[in-house]
Amino acid sequence: MKQTLPIVGMACSACAAHVEKTLRSLDGVSSANVSLASRTAIVDYDPQQVTPDNMKASLNAIGFDMIVSSDESVETIEQREYVLLRRKTLLSWLLALLTMAVSMNMLHIGNRDAANQVCMMLALANIAYCGRTFYVNTWRRLRHGVTDMDTLVTFSTAITFIYSTFNTFFGDAFWGSRGIEWHTWFDASVMIITFVLTGRVLETKAKRGTAGAIRKLMGMQPKTARVVSAGDDGMEEYREVPMETIAIGDILELRPGEKAPVDGMVTMASSFMTDDAAYIDEAMITGEPAPVAKRRGDSVLAGTVLTQGNLRIRARQVGEHTALAAIIRMVQQAQGSKAPIQRTIDKVAMVVFVPVVAAISVLTFIIWCAVGGMQAQPQAILSAVAVLVIACPCAMGLATPTALMVGMGKAAQNQILIKDATALELLQRVDVVVTDKTGTLTIPNRQIDFTKADALPLEERETLKPFAREAVSELKDMGIDVHLTSGDKPEAVAFWAAKAGIGNFHAKVLPQDKEALVKALRQDGHCVAMVGDGINDTQALALADVGIAMGKGTDVAMDVAQVTLMGDDLRRIPEAILLSRRTVGMIRQNLFWAFVYNVVCIPLAAGVPFLFGISFQITPMWASAMMAFSSVSVVLNSLRLNFSGSTR
Repeated sequence: MKQTLPIVGMACSACAAHVEKTLRSLDGVSSANVSLASRTAIVDYDPQQVTPDNMKASLNAIGFDMIVSSDESVETIEQREYVLLRRKTLLSWLLALLTMAVSMNMLHIGNRDAANQVCMMLALANIAYCGRTFYVNTWRRLRHGVTDMDTLVTFSTAITFIYSTFNTFFGDAFWGSRGIEWHTWFDASVMIITFVLTGRVLETKAKRGTAGAIRKLMGMQPKTARVVSAGDDGMEEYREVPMETIAIGDILELRPGEKAPVDGMVTMASSFMTDDAAYIDEAMITGEPAPVAKRRGDSVLAGTVLTQGNLRIRARQVGEHTALAAIIRMVQQAQGSKAPIQRTIDKVAMVVFVPVVAAISVLTFIIWCAVGGMQAQPQAILSAVAVLVIACPCAMGLATPTALMVGMGKAAQNQILIKDATALELLQRVDVVVTDKTGTLTIPNRQIDFTKADALPLEERETLKPFAREAVSELKDMGIDVHLTSGDKPEAVAFWAAKAGIGNFHAKVLPQDKEALVKALRQDGHCVAMVGDGINDTQALALADVGIAMGKGTDVAMDVAQVTLMGDDLRRIPEAILLSRRTVGMIRQNLFWAFVYNVVCIPLAAGVPFLFGISFQITPMWASAMMAFSSVSVVLNSLRLNFSGSTR
């Protein structure tokens, strides 16, 4: 079975990679995809061999946690953690400011030794409470041969604290006797933790914006429902009950303005305009703006809103089996999936980055000592610590998943459901769209006698979907060729191709012919998107680089396709492609700046400018601030996708 489980304790891409590796190593787990941005793991496992509790225990051993209990919602747990993180950050700032004030003699503590000892106590308090998580996690992970961002924070703060403590008690005896000026860096030790915590608070706050689509979808699910039942006296009675208690077959009543709590079938409908119909707003599900009339026997989807009249429905699908729940799962799994480029970044972060950074830090220390001798040892330690702090791979790890989360969330808000990150990445490369005709481009006429259809004008047999011509025009403006395929007669296909503005059309084609067309286009070097709605389209949908199914099509087509368009507005096809281009462009921006940040800042932190006679260096304190800012900037940059506007 496949399940999405929240993960607690991940701070960088190395963390996500180690969690993923641990889960995949368990017997019974066939696949695991961990998303740093959404803090979730999508795990496909055999419940007979392994359980979520087993996974939780394995992650606990390396300093992470998995939420498997349903006693509390994920939102409640995340909010509690956020409040605790914010409290620690505020206290860390207080201790940091006090430490800096004492070290700069602003509080007139007394002599230098007394001031250093006060700074030492303040720094120790900061490490023991505010920074305790870094140290605990580092210890747990090092026991299993795992390194990540917490390792860098722990080593850098520990080195500065131990070095400063040594100088507090033995500075004059050890350094002074050799004529070397010595310093304490308790303020740097405190500020490293303070800036890292501040970055995480800002990051967490910003990431809530990336999950906006999921929260909106979840907000469509009412918490209670009104059940209609027969009382002891034979009269009808109404009970407000929690959603969890609703069973299939229950009769539920909706009043104007209320959301349908389940998928159901109408048993009674009325309004002031008609005695046999009520009107439902399905815009959040299908994107269609006009309310839809619902009569006895019609289906109603969970999350849709009764705008006019009164309605009673019999529950057919409840809880996680409703169409809305399926959409939420699809969006969650899509946001938690990984683009191919992210897998490479995770491998680099887990296997290469932290060890390489540690090696650069040690090399920096050795070079400074070799060049400057004993006199340069304080500078050597300062430079080595700055390298450890500034080279954290957080920004690089967040570059891809945050942009994907926002992009997929925005797509979901526009009734475009994308199954995985690979599909989103491929959409931006599409240069040919192949579309089916009947049911996809045109709407057949549920009213004519098909035995006499040949005698009717083509316009009476079917109708071009609204905005179909505009959609084709937009695709052409984007440099994308459009092909129309159909099993219909050549004259009918040519007629509707001309109506839609499509120059390439193929008539009297069988399912295997559609597949052959897609195959031929791909062999010619094109990236092909196939749009269809029926069983006869599934072969081509499966073979295409990106399969796009219409939401009102068959379940088989939607299962095969990587993208599903809710409703009938074909303009969502160019919108999906443009959104993909913007998202991939944002990923490239994020990766470029994250890479440039490390390439530029590591030499500055190591003190390379001194080799050219320039007295400039990034200190450990400012290194932590810049590292935190780089991570936050990547998230904020990704959030710009929310304001990118429509394709029209």
